[in-house]
Amino acid sequence: MCSQQVTAQSPSDDGVDVIIAGCGPTGAMLAAELRLHDVRVLVVEKETEPTSYVRIVGLHVRSLELMAMRGLLERILPHGRRRPAAGFFAAIPKPAPRGLDSAYAYVLGIPQPVIERLLEERAIELGAQVRRGCAVAGFEQDDEGVSVVLADGERLRSRYLVGCDGGRSTVRKLLGVGFPGEPSRSETLMGEMEVGVSQEEIPATVAGVGASPHRFWLRPYGERVYGVLVPAAGVGDRAEPPTLEDFRRQLRAVAGTDFGVHSPRWLSRFGDATRLAERYRVGRVLLAGDAAHIHPPIGGQGLNLGVQDAVNLGWKLAARIRGWAPGALLDTYEAERRPVAGEVLDNTRAQVELLSVEPGARAVRRLLTELMDFDEVNRHLIEKITAVGIRYDFGEGPDLLGRRLRDIEVGQGRLYGLLRGGRGLVLDRTERLRVGGWSDRVDCVADPAAALGVPGVLLRPDGHVAWIGEDQHDLDGHLARWFGRPVG
Repeated sequence: MCSQQVTAQSPSDDGVDVIIAGCGPTGAMLAAELRLHDVRVLVVEKETEPTSYVRIVGLHVRSLELMAMRGLLERILPHGRRRPAAGFFAAIPKPAPRGLDSAYAYVLGIPQPVIERLLEERAIELGAQVRRGCAVAGFEQDDEGVSVVLADGERLRSRYLVGCDGGRSTVRKLLGVGFPGEPSRSETLMGEMEVGVSQEEIPATVAGVGASPHRFWLRPYGERVYGVLVPAAGVGDRAEPPTLEDFRRQLRAVAGTDFGVHSPRWLSRFGDATRLAERYRVGRVLLAGDAAHIHPPIGGQGLNLGVQDAVNLGWKLAARIRGWAPGALLDTYEAERRPVAGEVLDNTRAQVELLSVEPGARAVRRLLTELMDFDEVNRHLIEKITAVGIRYDFGEGPDLLGRRLRDIEVGQGRLYGLLRGGRGLVLDRTERLRVGGWSDRVDCVADPAAALGVPGVLLRPDGHVAWIGEDQHDLDGHLARWFGRPVG
């Protein structure tokens, strides 16, 4: 039988509302989002223990904003290291753009096991149940729910199933959803470690490698700490984590020296496979995170993309379960998030090409390096990587419509502090707007001094602007569009 971790709110005998396959960052974040709305959640994870393999991942600006919205940032920050939001696009070394529009305009480097643990702990605190040593082996769905079979033969029943079980997702395969794209063509080693040579020696050596036919970089991340990328060709079994000696050997082959590297922070190996699920939902079964999309880690977008999937999906799935969702609300999850993933896949494809050693690719890289000296170009590319440039299609309207609203100052502190419960929010500078029969799912804050350049906004639980204006009748129509029928 699966090992089990029981919370104060274990599922009742008539099943659970949502079973989530996979307790990585996407699955844990989704579980926490659902629990904000009292949805009964069971997370099943095939691994018996949390990830122990230490790799540093970067939380980008938009993910940091979402963590701040849910009150998680203060518990996460002490475990990470802040770095400028710079140099991410194809590792082209450019400074952060001036005045990036966020209160969290940095990247937070944090060990992957730590962020996974913190998100799982949060889900459990909110009442989710996590069972480890459990793997989904099969399922059948009908009009009322999903019957799930685990690998040990146990049968479970839920209203919905969400596959957050990674790039080799069992849920996606059983669902029969295609995963088209490009298979991996090359393997790369990437890690972070200290160097043992004089830092003055490094630039000339790195510049000399520029003429050789190898993918390579050595980037400073702090005093004597460097990020290293080298080809993995000839390095043993890809199923085994790489070793420091693997990096030394590859550095000597590429650069003629191993730079005296030692004291690794983390070491990893990756391919450049790029795939996007044909659908994110079939009936009562949905996909999120790497189960829906995979791409090379260039730019560090993968974990961020999955966490953002979870925040987009959580309130919508909860609304369906709680009975107030407008008819097409759950469909907007795929409509909004799949194009975002498609853009991420395209920008990683572009970045991989810019790392190519072919003369044409090198010429394009030199040209783009020049163009990124223009702040607007640099800003556009960084906003892509950090996901603050996303604008969902909510129809005609001002540029702010469909975008996330930054964490502005309000009379009660900061805006994101008002979104911790995962509810909608009307921020009203006119002091005339009301949420009426939607008050069970939408808050209203009147603040004439709010640092907002419009009379009022309706924010979804994910912080995106769903309406702008000051007319109550118009607001009521948009409340109904996103939050269903009013009570009473």
